[in-house]
Amino acid sequence: MANIFPRGSNILPLKIILCLAVIGTATTAGFAYYFTNKYTNVGYQPTQPVPFPHDIHVKQVGMDCRYCHSAVEVAAHSNIPTTQVCMNCHGQVQKDSPKLQAVRDSWQTGKPIEWVQIHKTPDYAYFNHSAHVNRGVSCVSCHGQINEMPVVYHAKPLSMDWCLECHRHPEDALRPLSEITNLDWKPTPKSGQSVADAQQEIGLALKTKGNINPPDSNCAGCHR
Repeated sequence: MANIFPRGSNILPLKIILCLAVIGTATTAGFAYYFTNKYTNVGYQPTQPVPFPHDIHVKQVGMDCRYCHSAVEVAAHSNIPTTQVCMNCHGQVQKDSPKLQAVRDSWQTGKPIEWVQIHKTPDYAYFNHSAHVNRGVSCVSCHGQINEMPVVYHAKPLSMDWCLECHRHPEDALRPLSEITNLDWKPTPKSGQSVADAQQEIGLALKTKGNINPPDSNCAGCHR
């Protein structure tokens, strides 16, 4: 009796198994990268040329974020502090500390300190710091508890989905402008009210008062 299937069909099961293995491997690798912290850089903590403990400067000394990042309220991009800003204090405070040698070298030579940027917005996405800060979004919403970090690290995913969640529910993040740089601020609940409910009440009031309606379905809002 003649064969119904051609001789080449004998290796068809092997081809199917091989294709499934390739697809499975590619899917697993893609998931492991694009749906984990490796893609969003959460936890990224590079070594900086000068150790700058935010917990000491903010928590202990009481410095306001805007002293070093002075452009955050008026510019789209938050600035990295210049050597002059560092020397305003460290020209007198711990002026001979070996940890600050790079600051002194920069001051003497005029060459900027080569800080390693941690938070980077992709070229295809538009983000305006001043637009967020001046409407009641605190530094802590995007950068985490910077005031408790001995070494700054990438705390939030800053992914498209993460951003859209806030754009769809801005009341979850809004706070009074006077509390923008108070990273420990929490709304004070009324009697029988939870902190989450208090945040919702304050956030909704601020959203209505400021007519805050961030884009959540118009691509041009963030991709210009």
